[in-house]
Amino acid sequence: MRCAFYVYYSFLSPIANLYFEPNRSLSVGLVFGVHYTSLSPEPAIITFDGGHGRIETRSVRITDEIEWLKENHSWNGLKSIIAVTARRETKTKVTEETRYFISSLSAENPKRLEHAIRAHWAVENNLHWVLDMAFDEDNNRARQGYSASNLAVIRHIALNLIKNEKSSKVGVKTKRLKAGWSNDYLLKIIGFI
Repeated sequence: MRCAFYVYYSFLSPIANLYFEPNRSLSVGLVFGVHYTSLSPEPAIITFDGGHGRIETRSVRITDEIEWLKENHSWNGLKSIIAVTARRETKTKVTEETRYFISSLSAENPKRLEHAIRAHWAVENNLHWVLDMAFDEDNNRARQGYSASNLAVIRHIALNLIKNEKSSKVGVKTKRLKAGWSNDYLLKIIGFI
């Protein structure tokens, strides 16, 4: 079983303005602390998904008894810890992973917490898929200094510019290729025409 730790935190409004930061240096202490809180062994909510040759079962456990965490960290408005255990079954393999989240959302509505976490991952997965399909991001091997971060920023800017260009009814990858073939179309995407 794999264990992953994420900080999932919202500021002013419950679902908008999400703050999500993987923090590996914090993970050992928080996960250790989570195991000794009142995080129920019984899930508050269980969801099932199927497709692409697999069945996934997600169980969500939540606690709002986190005084020990509030004493050690200064996250304003912190209200809950969530543990999501995902079990994936395929014909040949069964895997299980538990991800821990902290949130400023109340523990009283498990369905809302589960939805917020799923919605965040949907945005992350969709963005990554577009970047990989259109820019072949997974095969980028930039490793020197800040080159990987710089190229990621450039790809995000390019993606936003391409998505804003509405005259051509084709996909992102085709628009990117078309901009490489035509300086006029490139200038249109950049906004000079």
